[in-house]
Amino acid sequence: MKWLAAALALAPIAAIALTACQTPYILESAASQADLLMSRVPIEDALNDRRLDAEQKRKLLLARQAREFAETELGLKRTRNYTSYVHLDRPYVSYVVSAAPRTELKPHLWSYPLVGRLPYRGYFKESRAREEAARLKEGGLDVHVRGVSAFSTLGWFRDPILSSMLLYRDHDLVNTIIHETVHATLYVRSAADFNERLATFIGNVGTEMFYRKTEGEGSPTLRGIRADNEDDRLFSTFISREIESLSAWYGERAGRPLPEEERQRRLAEIRERYKAEIAPKLGDPGYRGFDKGDLNNARLLTYRLYFEDLSDFEAVFLKMGGDLRAFLAFCENLEDADEPEKILAAEAKSRR
Repeated sequence: MKWLAAALALAPIAAIALTACQTPYILESAASQADLLMSRVPIEDALNDRRLDAEQKRKLLLARQAREFAETELGLKRTRNYTSYVHLDRPYVSYVVSAAPRTELKPHLWSYPLVGRLPYRGYFKESRAREEAARLKEGGLDVHVRGVSAFSTLGWFRDPILSSMLLYRDHDLVNTIIHETVHATLYVRSAADFNERLATFIGNVGTEMFYRKTEGEGSPTLRGIRADNEDDRLFSTFISREIESLSAWYGERAGRPLPEEERQRRLAEIRERYKAEIAPKLGDPGYRGFDKGDLNNARLLTYRLYFEDLSDFEAVFLKMGGDLRAFLAFCENLEDADEPEKILAAEAKSRR
């Protein structure tokens, strides 16, 4: 589950720099972040720790290899990230709250001074995330709470490998390390959709490159990755189409009351189409847990954040001859752009 594995646990960190009116949140986030950083041990120490089993130590070495590959072969920024390890006493490092209006596919945004506006807010404690979700729900919004297992501070701190990350399949762990290193390399302020899709795209491409080098073109791992990526493409096409259709449906009903029963029937139709048209084509019929839990606007927008059409990224990458460094240099030129996705789309169109 690459999109969840690599979800950015950024909001608690950004909160440290927020204004005094949010002091309790700042102090709580800062204290939890400090505790996490103080728990780090060098990877070499973790490899000698008898409390870690052989499989965990093997994955630590794999994560270190992936970091070195991302920096030396892919041209991503050199950092001290993922050179240390933290054991967590929980399955997720943080819990992220997303929200949206009931009758509009528009994310509720939180403002942060260093990274701009983001469509989520993170908490290190699940109980605090649930409290925030309840408050937003009482205000009439759709809400979604999800745990995230990976961690990125965009290079502000030396991010550790977390015990939660060692539960991933090998290639998902490699993908996560590359994905998060993309965030440390390039981050466009107030452009969460662009940032996450860019990291998702480079994570997928980079992971294939990693296994071509380490295992060869005939690698069973590489075949599995390509099957996963094909599932991603199928689901991306499906979810992009459904979100566009639902957005138009809401627009047609704007300005008049929309009974909740009618809205729930419309949302249920999306899930039924997934079960009938998409699930049979996927290697994992329960893909992303889409057929489980409540479906609402906030959850749909979370899928969009990671999976809406990546074809513009792919078009520019391919027209650059599959040269990842050249592609990354192009994207770095968008770092100060107000609407990087529009520039990317124009470049993709001119190159098709």
